[in-house]
Amino acid sequence: MAVSLSAPPSSPAPPALPVPKAAEERRRRLVVMKRRATMLLAAVTAVFLAVTIWGGRTTWAAYVQAGAEAAMVGALADWFAVTALFRRPLGLPIPHTAIVVERKDQFAATLGGFIQESFLTSDAIIARLRKADLVPRLASWLRDPEHAQRVAAEVLDGAVDLTDLLHDDEVHQVLDQAIRQQLEALAVAPLAGRALEFGIRDGRHRQVLDAGLIEVDRYLDTHRDELRVKLSAKSPWWLPGAAEDRIFERLIEGARLLVTEMRTDPDNGLRQRFEERIAQLAEDLQHDPVYAAKGEQLKQEVLSHPQVDEWVGSLWEDGKARLRAEAAAPTSAFKDQIAAGVIALGTHLRDDPGLAAKLEGHLESAVSYLAERYQGEIVALVTDTIANWDAAETADRLELLLGPDLQYIRINGTVVGAMAGLALHAVVQLIG
Repeated sequence: MAVSLSAPPSSPAPPALPVPKAAEERRRRLVVMKRRATMLLAAVTAVFLAVTIWGGRTTWAAYVQAGAEAAMVGALADWFAVTALFRRPLGLPIPHTAIVVERKDQFAATLGGFIQESFLTSDAIIARLRKADLVPRLASWLRDPEHAQRVAAEVLDGAVDLTDLLHDDEVHQVLDQAIRQQLEALAVAPLAGRALEFGIRDGRHRQVLDAGLIEVDRYLDTHRDELRVKLSAKSPWWLPGAAEDRIFERLIEGARLLVTEMRTDPDNGLRQRFEERIAQLAEDLQHDPVYAAKGEQLKQEVLSHPQVDEWVGSLWEDGKARLRAEAAAPTSAFKDQIAAGVIALGTHLRDDPGLAAKLEGHLESAVSYLAERYQGEIVALVTDTIANWDAAETADRLELLLGPDLQYIRINGTVVGAMAGLALHAVVQLIG
């Protein structure tokens, strides 16, 4: 019986490191500095060999030989030290070499702890915020008309994106519930009574009454023939036409005279009756239970009408369309209003030290809270990110970043070694 063996699942590859900026330039500098340090080592080695073979036993040759020998030792020792950071020298399994590769995870934990203890502290962050003068700079930035227009455009675009995320049916339901709850809690009759009382308090209703009376008089005059026909249709068949015409003219003139007297005479009895009745209506609407019940009944009839739901839906749709049009337009009144508000806010921040100090205090409190609440997550982000990097690639990237400067250690080691060798040889000569 054949047995099928499946290969064990392979572990996921480590995430790729971000590509450093100017990587090729850094690599070129690293190669150049390595070449310089190696050429210096080769030069002192050649000097040592030449003096050893052909220098003889003269005093100057002994000093040159000692200096070149010490320079070789210093160069080799520093080459070993620099190389051991990133890889094993000559590929030999020497202990405590390839330090970055072998101890990458420990370095990640150490770096995370260093960041937490030295950078993510409230005092350090607040000191940096105060030094940065964020509030004055923010005020200056907001007062720039170009920046204000940019903020206004971003606000409108964000509002459009937010409305696109919302479901229309859910928004309709929320709006409908909100409007109905407000109307359910609203006493219609007392509100109408207060509005009517406010209208008659300063005599505003008299202007409405006068305008209405003028329209009634104009209607009676311009529709005389139409009214004559209607009267004729209602008159008895036996009434003579002349009598009918005279009755009609008396009625029209009497009606127009009554309307004129109501409009021109403040003491007209009918007008006074109207004044009293409208004042009484305002009082009844506010305090009479009968009117209150009628108002509630009218409110329920309106709320139960299907057009109310259509009206609520149209509010949302019209608002979305208007918002989208305002955001898409290069210039719009709404966008200009937002920009003007942004500029006003910047001016207020500049001119009101109390407001600026309050905003700065809020920023410091927010930063302190974030630093104390989330510094563990930030440190974990740094530690876990470095720990997940490929060790060999990490070593290569660090050498690319630090290598050009580390090669100066090899050069300095060669020079210092030569000086130390000369000094030691001189001491030996003095003692001997």
